[in-house]
This record gives sequence, structure tokens and C-alpha cells, in this order.
Amino acid sequence: MSLTLEQLLAQNRPILYDGATGTFLRKLGLPRGVAPERWVLDNAGMVFAAAEAYVNAGAQMILTCTFGGTAFRLRDVGLERRAYEINRLAAQIARQAARDRALVVGDIGPLGYLPVTLGAISYNDAVNQFAEQAQALAEGGVNLFHIETMNDFKEVRAAIAGIRQVSTLPILVTWSFSEQGKTLTGITPAQAARELAGLNIAAIGANCGSGPWEITNILREMQRVAPTLPLIAKPNAGTPEHRGADLIYPVDAARFALLARDWIRAGVKIIGGCCGTTPEYIAALNAELGNTAPPAHRQQVIQ
Repeated sequence: MSLTLEQLLAQNRPILYDGATGTFLRKLGLPRGVAPERWVLDNAGMVFAAAEAYVNAGAQMILTCTFGGTAFRLRDVGLERRAYEINRLAAQIARQAARDRALVVGDIGPLGYLPVTLGAISYNDAVNQFAEQAQALAEGGVNLFHIETMNDFKEVRAAIAGIRQVSTLPILVTWSFSEQGKTLTGITPAQAARELAGLNIAAIGANCGSGPWEITNILREMQRVAPTLPLIAKPNAGTPEHRGADLIYPVDAARFALLARDWIRAGVKIIGGCCGTTPEYIAALNAELGNTAPPAHRQQVIQ
């Protein structure tokens, strides 16, 4: 995209983010139990198609398929030795899908199971894990980074420190809050915002969590503490129910877009979706924002 994040934020309208990479890849055939990062290696065409579909729906920012992309996290699926390759290739695929129509955001998720807090990995080792992932994403050509679905101060600080070892690109941070309004480690939105207010972060907010109903109050609480930081809303489509082999989310695209009106009134600057949201949801948000989706465009994907 010819515009930078700073320039997009300066415009007097919310920036449209993408939806859930994993959810949409499941709809495209990713088997349950197979990590989305596996498809970066084995089915790059589908990863490209998912990213392109979000851009065609109007997304101005798209995530790389690297939520579980640290070597530490990839050990669970036997891919830790290919972590660099996965992250670099995922960034390249996203860039091909985005072309000049959307910013490519390096997705950095948690290490899993609160390993820093519980002592499964040292803080310094966590920093190194995030630095290695960020280096590969940067070499793949991302425009910025998003540390998402976070619950723990130590891990967020490690992720920021790791990125800053290898890059000066902008960093977004979003936390995941339960129905009680706290993360798994008991952090409130106000505490989360206060912790990040002085760390040179480009924007803060919430993603995933208990659903789109809760996020307005979360955003307002963050804004009270850090009024100058742009806000991000990327909630899921509610708590899913198992129906056979499928997960069914209770909030459809139309209702999701209607709920987004409250987030916009709360001052959100970057708006998208998490688990359960697909390009249909982003298109609905796009219409709610009064935008027109860009025309579809296809090109050769990396093999």
C-alpha cells in the first residue's frame, strides 16, 4: 500500500482490518488439528487465496499466517526447525495478496500456556524467540507487527523487546479479555493500557475475548488511561458451539457490523474481526463504514 499506517491513522475514518485467518482456512479445507502454519509450506495457494479474499472484501490491513509462528510454539506440531522459513514465506504470500492495496502485518501470537509467567521459558529466551520470528517476518516484507491475543505483561514486554532487537517498524498490541473484563492473569483494560502507554506502541486494543458485546467498554476503559493511543477492535463472533465437526459462531456478519457502530462511537481507529469472522464479515464492516470494496485481482502465487 502506498500509504503508511501513520497516514491511514491520520484519515478521519477507521482503518479496516481483516478477520480470522484460521477460521477462513478451515472453511477452505484446512483439516482440524492441522496448524495453519503447516499450510504456508504445503498449500501456499490457499493461504494466498484467504489473504486475497480479505483484501477484496475491503481490508486495508491483513495479517500474515503466523499466529503460532515462534519456534517455541511450532514445537507442538513438529515444525520448530522451519520457523524462519514459515514466517518469511507467510509474509511474502501476504505481500503478493495485498500488492499495493493493503498493509501487511506480521502476526505474532502468544507462546502458549503462559510459559514466561509459569517458568517454562525464561524471559530472555522468550525475547529471542520473538526476535527470531520478527526477523523472518521483516525479511519477508511486512509493513508493521501485531502482537495479539495477549494475557501477560511479561510476555508482551518480551515480544516488544524481541521485535525492537531487529526492527523499528510500528507495533500494534491487543489483549484478550474474558467476560469478567480481565485477561487470564487478571489484567484489566486500564492496567493493560497503562503498561503500554510509554512503550512507543502505534496502537492498542482488544481482540478475540468473549465476543463483540464486551469490547466497547474495554475500549473506553483503555481510552481513559491512554487517550492519545489509537484503539483497535478485533473481537470474535461470540462463543462458538460444537455442531458435529463444525464450530458455529452465534453472531452473523450483519449483526457484527451493527455492533461495530458502538466501537466506532467509542473512538476505535482500527476495526476488524477475530475467531469466527470471514471475508463476509469484513465486507459487512466495509459497507457499514460506507466504503466500496476494491475490485478483485489475481496474480501468480508463490509455490
